[in-house]
Amino acid sequence: MAEYLDVDNWKRREIFEFFLNFDNPYFGLCTRVEITRLLEALRNGPKRSSTLAYHYFALRVANEIEPFRYRLRNGRVLIHPVIHGATTVLLANETFTFAYFDYDKDFSRCMEGAERAVAAIKLEGGFKNRDTDDDMIHCTVIPWVSFTSFSHARNWGRQDSVPKISFGKFVTEGGRTFLPVSVEVHHALMDGLHVGRYLQRFEEMLNDPERIVLGS
Repeated sequence: MAEYLDVDNWKRREIFEFFLNFDNPYFGLCTRVEITRLLEALRNGPKRSSTLAYHYFALRVANEIEPFRYRLRNGRVLIHPVIHGATTVLLANETFTFAYFDYDKDFSRCMEGAERAVAAIKLEGGFKNRDTDDDMIHCTVIPWVSFTSFSHARNWGRQDSVPKISFGKFVTEGGRTFLPVSVEVHHALMDGLHVGRYLQRFEEMLNDPERIVLGS
């Protein structure tokens, strides 16, 4: 069950209050992570979408790092026990929509649910948006560009505190494959330290994905 953080006794209380009412309280970091071993594990195991596979790892790390589960609610900080997946899906008519799927620590179960969600929304078509839910991470994929910076559209009329993670075009160098990643968060809820820890853990998991993907 979600519960509220004791902001009065939070060590970041002054930082939280400082950034809470900024006109633009969001900051982001861009980097690239190596996914060579993940792609190899997917080739050697059950056939799964590489795109949804790195979504799984990104979501798993977000569930591990508590500030990625913080959300603003009327000036308070709600802590979700689990956060789920949301990602953009390109449709046949060259518009896009969102697919939503539940997080499961088990790789196979999570992937099955995500693949079903994407397949269903492609069949249904049309723009779907669950803008009242915040127990998720907003992800998007820009597979045409190996970007080095990224910014998101934001609704200034409400306190949007959902982290946004973007993935770009694969780049292969010397037999190694890299994935551009952007992570954008609300500064009232976390700092560069937390995003840095997120990216370090993401890299760590991608450097040893076989145990999770192959169940070994």
